[in-house]
Amino acid sequence: LTGRSDSNFEAEFLETHNAYRKQHGAPPLTINKNLCRSAQEWAEHLLSIRTLMHSNGEYGENVYYAWTTVSVTFANVSLAVESWYSEIKDYNFSRPGFTSKTGHFTQVVWKDTNEVGVGLATDGNTTFVVGQYLPAGNISNAGYFERNVLPLVTSNWSLV
Repeated sequence: LTGRSDSNFEAEFLETHNAYRKQHGAPPLTINKNLCRSAQEWAEHLLSIRTLMHSNGEYGENVYYAWTTVSVTFANVSLAVESWYSEIKDYNFSRPGFTSKTGHFTQVVWKDTNEVGVGLATDGNTTFVVGQYLPAGNISNAGYFERNVLPLVTSNWSLV
């Protein structure tokens, strides 16, 4: 059960991203199969070394780790995206920019990003989820955060 890259998993990951992005006026992402392969390879590597770290690719990247004492056969990938998005609570829209506490959130909603790939690796107890993004977000050039990390356009926080 090391790897999973089926279309249901990808669709759930994509739909969760796009629901959050819509709330920030960002266009929907599409799945990039090459990014999925790359993200899957990295997720399997992380599981093999049991360490949470970023790869050094030419793309944006979010990584997620979960551990449970109860063996699971299916990991809910929307939990990874929800975890990344939850960093919105620490983002200061009146002082836009990168911080280590909000970089996952800003990549999820980064307006200029238009493609995503996802990988998942689990042994039943330990799970790693990797999202890779093109073009990469979190670019610190002047004005980039203002143009790409937009405030909520709706106060509806549900994913409906």
